[in-house]
Amino acid sequence: MNLVVSQPMFLPWIGLFEQVRLADRFIHYDDVQLPQGRSFISRVQVKGPDGVRWLTAPIDRRRSGRTIRESWYVEGDDWRDKHLRTLRAYYGEAPYFPEMFDLAEKIYAHPSSNVAEFNANAVELVAAWLGIGTSFGYSSACNVGGRSSVRLLEIAKKTQATKYITGLGALKYLDHEIFEREKIEVAYMSYQNHPWPQLHGEFVPYVTILDPIANCGKEAALGICSSSIYWREYIELTK
Repeated sequence: MNLVVSQPMFLPWIGLFEQVRLADRFIHYDDVQLPQGRSFISRVQVKGPDGVRWLTAPIDRRRSGRTIRESWYVEGDDWRDKHLRTLRAYYGEAPYFPEMFDLAEKIYAHPSSNVAEFNANAVELVAAWLGIGTSFGYSSACNVGGRSSVRLLEIAKKTQATKYITGLGALKYLDHEIFEREKIEVAYMSYQNHPWPQLHGEFVPYVTILDPIANCGKEAALGICSSSIYWREYIELTK
């Protein structure tokens, strides 16, 4: 069983959905510390006629706690309506804009302003729209202890994973050996980054998943085709 654990990012880029596609079980890592300052937890890039800009969801710092699960976006529809207006302005001429905008309206209509719930719901709605049948859960519901690599290992054991797939950033901290002792393979993403038709000039890959959906419709799923590579092989390739 393939497992991916990732913080619930805000309308993330296509690379996150590469991980979702490879996972049998995807765990939203919601009970870890909310990153300080700007992060992909509350913002994402979109591309329009005046270039790339950020869509940022404002976090209510007075109401929020330490973890993502304990954090909240500002209540009300002002920022949600502003984001939808930006999506309409930037992607209104895209061939599959109506399909994308219908999906976006469902995402922004989510009743909760909880950061983890809003972001996770968006990821799950997009995955279902793309036909990805991964099952989802939250780390806060796993009831496991430990920190860093040990906690990830405990989540893998709790979900009965045989393979743990992660992004390249984990290479800096992950203890691969403790996974191997439990007979759980660790693999790193091998992103293909296939370009898709895109409006407004030179191709930019690191934008919200709503960009390929607006430009390609359901065929956006065809570009989600990356694989993973065993960690020892990956390290050899990067020497």
